[in-house]
Amino acid sequence: MGKEILGIIPARGGSKSIPRKNIKIFAGKPLIAWAIETLKQSGAVSRVMVSTDDEEIAKAAKDFGAEVPFMRPKELAEDLTPTLPVLQHAVQWLQDNEGYRPDYVVLLEPTSPSKRPFHVKGVVEMLLKTGVDSVISVAEVPGVFSPHWQIKIGEDDRVELFTGGTMKDVIRRRQDLPKTYYRNSSIYVFKPELLFADDPSFYGEDVRAYVTDSKYAFDIDTSEDWEFAERQFKKILEDEK
Repeated sequence: MGKEILGIIPARGGSKSIPRKNIKIFAGKPLIAWAIETLKQSGAVSRVMVSTDDEEIAKAAKDFGAEVPFMRPKELAEDLTPTLPVLQHAVQWLQDNEGYRPDYVVLLEPTSPSKRPFHVKGVVEMLLKTGVDSVISVAEVPGVFSPHWQIKIGEDDRVELFTGGTMKDVIRRRQDLPKTYYRNSSIYVFKPELLFADDPSFYGEDVRAYVTDSKYAFDIDTSEDWEFAERQFKKILEDEK
């Protein structure tokens, strides 16, 4: 694609909801392996690296072809550590220690194994075509969860529409609801300089949406999520054969 594009997978070792989830076997492979293979098979990234604080995760990542050029500092692997400083550390480390400066960065969360190589290629192609700050993957909100059908309960249990007005103003037919989307927290591609701006982020001001089919829009946070996701993912793999 003519640009240097770095794929980063953040994977810390201290998961509490599902212990050791990043290397737990999911559909026949360690969970993190699916993210690594998705990036590598996309043909859209120049390098694939994993940022982790955990030696076992690092070994699994290397076994499946990812780079682990450093071990993440413990202070960046706490339960409440946000993703932003993890990305800042990774990009800065590569610049300081290798002189490496990617044109773009792809963030792929290992807890969203449903994303396939064509999704990664799609978000990268959209960014290269538009030249915007970032592109994020989204999925359509099912009608029953539309903000136009959500309510707020006010004083004296009074019902108000979340979008404003009273129940007499509600959109009655699902077919008439405007489409809305949610960020499905799995693929982001962005300009790395955004990480070090005065107001740092991996979004910037001009963000575009790459829409994925709802069957690919699931994350793994609990053991119940795991069982559902594994069943769903096996169906996706079967459909690809």
